[in-house]
Amino acid sequence: MAYRAPIDRLRQPFDALMSAQTSGGILLFLAAVAAMIWANSPAAEGYHHLWEQHVTIGSEAWKLDLSLHHWINDGLMAMFFFVVGLELKREMVAGELSRPRDAMLPIAAAIGGMLVPAGIYLLYNPSGPANAGWGIPMATDIAFALGLMALLGKRVPLALKVFLTTLAVADDLGAVLVIALFYTSDISLLSLGIGTGVLAIMMIGNRFGVRSPWFYAIFGIGGLWTAFLLSGVHATIAGVLAAFTIPATPKVKEQVFVRRMRLYLHSYASRNTPDKGIRTSGQMYDLDRMNRMSEYASTPLQNLEHALHPLVTFIVLPLFALANAGVVLPDDLGGAIGTPIALGVGLGLLLGKPVGVVLASFLMVRFANARLGGGVTWRHMIGAGILAGIGFTMSLFVNELAFNDASLRTDAKLGVLCASTLAGIIGYIWLVRTPPKPEVDD
Repeated sequence: MAYRAPIDRLRQPFDALMSAQTSGGILLFLAAVAAMIWANSPAAEGYHHLWEQHVTIGSEAWKLDLSLHHWINDGLMAMFFFVVGLELKREMVAGELSRPRDAMLPIAAAIGGMLVPAGIYLLYNPSGPANAGWGIPMATDIAFALGLMALLGKRVPLALKVFLTTLAVADDLGAVLVIALFYTSDISLLSLGIGTGVLAIMMIGNRFGVRSPWFYAIFGIGGLWTAFLLSGVHATIAGVLAAFTIPATPKVKEQVFVRRMRLYLHSYASRNTPDKGIRTSGQMYDLDRMNRMSEYASTPLQNLEHALHPLVTFIVLPLFALANAGVVLPDDLGGAIGTPIALGVGLGLLLGKPVGVVLASFLMVRFANARLGGGVTWRHMIGAGILAGIGFTMSLFVNELAFNDASLRTDAKLGVLCASTLAGIIGYIWLVRTPPKPEVDD
């Protein structure tokens, strides 16, 4: 039995909180509520003033001078998109997106869940400045949707959780493509060319077997991200592109790893251990070899994803919510929610998402020989479609790119917040009350 120091016992509840799938969604929700309260309190002026404070990096010869709000949205969110890119690559290499037959249904559902909400938004905003917000209701918030699905536990089939996870990943890929193609400013070909060159260096490093995270961090942040920030293509796209250059294969095969670890363990066990737990130089040598072999047996992609996921979940996303969810509620709240932008966003998420997801899934099952997962009924699919209408993080992010007018942003934020809250509540209640699929005797 391993010795547990007092600090281990103190850390236990914090480790449990960090590892719980629902914790990130809860913290994100609390940050959004805090932003709303702060923005509508007597200290509201301080809230808005805080995010407009400028932070400068560099010297007089060359520097980046951005507001704190922009550092969060263009800098920290690039880390979020980097993790999204790592998840996408992992799923494409060895996950749900690597098997065309299994991925067919959730990918089609994700496409339907993007097109129908965009269509509903355009019905309310066919022209004018508001027309640019059609991408806002297209996205699904992974943290909230999967967090609520985790709260449901065994009330929903495992196959439905896999379906929603794959749908959310495919949805993220769609959101990245929409941002890259439709929400970019004037393009600087010089900066874009430099970024492309840096990306090529990172890809060559991958091909040559470079596995050091420092190599990819230096070129990814100092070269690719900075070049994209200055190019007009949104800097968060650099995060996704950088993720796809990270090696996704182990350095040694599993059989080699097992065989060598057995040899090292045998060597370690054969040495005499001195008193008081101090290891001999021979044992330290064996431990060092085992550590190196463990590193060779893992993939840099999974190591980075594992290391960055808590940072993104518990720092980056709550900071983003705190900086972007602070909507000043108007005196006529009903009238504000009834504006074309708020209605287009709200109904796009709350109605368009489940309609798009279920309709696309039905067409795939009916005409493309796709199959629902084990224990999944169409009532379950409706519940998953409703949860997909939680568009919080990605929708707020696209909103920042879509509109320059603060009033238009406010209308869209109201639609996002109201629809995401209702989608979470309704989806949870719907799935709680959904009976399991009855077993059929052979």
